[in-house]
Amino acid sequence: MQWYCESLTEYKRLKTREVNVGGLLIGNFNPIRVQTMTTTDTMDTIATVEQTIRCIEAGAELVRITAPSKKEAENLLNIRNELHKRRYKTPLIADIHFTPNAAEIAARIVEKVRVNPGNYIDKKKFEFIEYTDAEYNAEIERIRTRFTPLVKICKEYGTAMRIGTNHGSLSDRIMSRYGDTPVGMVESAMEFLRIARDENYHNIILSMKSSNPQVMVQAYRLLVHQMTEEFGENYPLHLGVTEAGDGEDGRIKSAIGIGTLLEDGVGDTIRVSLTEDPEFEIPVCKDIVKRYEVISYQLSAISNEPSAESAHSSQLTAHSPFEYRRRETFVIDNIGGHHVPVVVADLSKAGDITPETLQRVGYSYDEIPDKWNIGDQAADYIYIENGALNFALPGTLKVILPASQWKDCKDKEKYFPIYRLKEYTNTAAENKSKAINFVMIDCYSQGAVADENEIAALKNDGSAVLCLSSANTNAMQSVRLMFLTLENLGVRNPAILITDSNKTTPDEHLIHFATETGALLLDGFGDGICLGMTTAAYSGSYAQLNASGRNYINNKSVEQFINSTAFSILQATRTRISKTEYISCPSCGRTLFDLQETTAKIRAVTHHLKGVKIAIMGCIVNGPGEMADADFGYVGSGPGKITLYKGKEVVKRSVSSDIAVEELINLLKENDAWVEP
Repeated sequence: MQWYCESLTEYKRLKTREVNVGGLLIGNFNPIRVQTMTTTDTMDTIATVEQTIRCIEAGAELVRITAPSKKEAENLLNIRNELHKRRYKTPLIADIHFTPNAAEIAARIVEKVRVNPGNYIDKKKFEFIEYTDAEYNAEIERIRTRFTPLVKICKEYGTAMRIGTNHGSLSDRIMSRYGDTPVGMVESAMEFLRIARDENYHNIILSMKSSNPQVMVQAYRLLVHQMTEEFGENYPLHLGVTEAGDGEDGRIKSAIGIGTLLEDGVGDTIRVSLTEDPEFEIPVCKDIVKRYEVISYQLSAISNEPSAESAHSSQLTAHSPFEYRRRETFVIDNIGGHHVPVVVADLSKAGDITPETLQRVGYSYDEIPDKWNIGDQAADYIYIENGALNFALPGTLKVILPASQWKDCKDKEKYFPIYRLKEYTNTAAENKSKAINFVMIDCYSQGAVADENEIAALKNDGSAVLCLSSANTNAMQSVRLMFLTLENLGVRNPAILITDSNKTTPDEHLIHFATETGALLLDGFGDGICLGMTTAAYSGSYAQLNASGRNYINNKSVEQFINSTAFSILQATRTRISKTEYISCPSCGRTLFDLQETTAKIRAVTHHLKGVKIAIMGCIVNGPGEMADADFGYVGSGPGKITLYKGKEVVKRSVSSDIAVEELINLLKENDAWVEP
């Protein structure tokens, strides 16, 4: 393995050591395990037990419980005993921050402890310290002295351990030497892992969590690469996007981060961190994992092509999977180059298209002034199939038509044709658009082998926008292989990612769209996105969406749901910002206020602040460190008290929670981040 996974062109699960967590086997090709974390006060034994049972009955295979001090760690025994009394034997995990003595107590009680190397021994003060090599090594020895007792207890009691790095809580020591980077995240975990290995303790799982899926994915890839280089083997990986948020955004952000890695066979257990009751996380986990339970990746169309793996190897030399670099393309109108990815709304199943139809994709028409209003999430193009529309379009909107319909269309400024590759190759130049031609390429689906000579010919065509899709089960990898082929052929035409869903529930659609397109966008592939549903999925989907009970649906039409999903995917991959971003932790026993209610309250008054990142954290553990990526922070600092941050700087302390939201708005105004809704 040269990089971070067994293959970029076919699905192969990464081999890892097998870890035993109370009889549950993780890694070494065992099923991908799903887990969650309680939100109750750990000292409330019955409430914690009952919530744990709800999580188990929802399908959780492991349940994590916070143990911020010795007393909570000791009470884990009462919780475990009560669960056993009720005949629940699901392994429990103690979540530890700052307190080694609590970890040492918990390791004698529960099946697994999670420690954060950023704050288990080091105390974060946001100080920059220049270490000599000797001073740095002395710090490592200090860590060894403090960490080894826990390792020995875990080894004696057969307790598993997760060494869980969080992007936002890297120690000052790591930050001083490596910066706020995926490399620093990896080294933070590796320091602890080396100490454990020196003690011949291997019952270890690792994680690299971040609220930014791009950072998270790069860190996990680097970790696999580093373990392979240093040890010649890999430990199981726990995947998660921390502080993902709630609703549509939380599910999409989690699916992008987790799914990108699972697509490459990386990951052995997952947790979806939603600002919702923990039992609601489990169905989302299961929807993500089931993609890989019965999946059989077959690239039979290219199985005899010797260039497939050579494309993989040679392309990676130029396109590193460990850092973001957008694929270089030339510009066609507003597509490619340095333009943000465009959104194409598929209205082919929407019936007769009227001005009211366009409201579903971000446009509203005001009859009195005869004016179109264009929203921040307005699609750039629409795809229709039945000829030109009989009304004037908004100024920025353009239409894609099948080539057979386009040829009879009079308006060649607003309407553009779409062809299949061979059809386009065989069409005379005078019958093509002089501005934009959309060219569909089926990426290595069975029976659909694209002619590389025809593809190579497009590199001299300044009007051809590629539309890439695949009918393969492993569509993401098939489309990625096409991007590698384009690179090898020197084809720099911009490309739009086309993904259809044949799923049933809203969560399944979100996960499917986010995984297949998000993984490519994180690697810098794609200059646009077009999501759709198969005919079978579309039929009845409106009823399915609104019968789901999900508050992020809000009676949307199918087209509204798909359009908002497209923009949410672009937002989560940081490729196009169209709305406020919320970094909210999933709550736990440390939380000092009602996180779900507060998040909803803050969202209600700030949702119009495009591009502003607001962190909502339940306590100091998930406070200034975890909101490393946020512009402003709202952090619980005590019962009924809130601390407000600008970046990592405290601005207002001990604000009463009764007025804290208003004070947050004042802070936004003071920093010119507020606009009136």
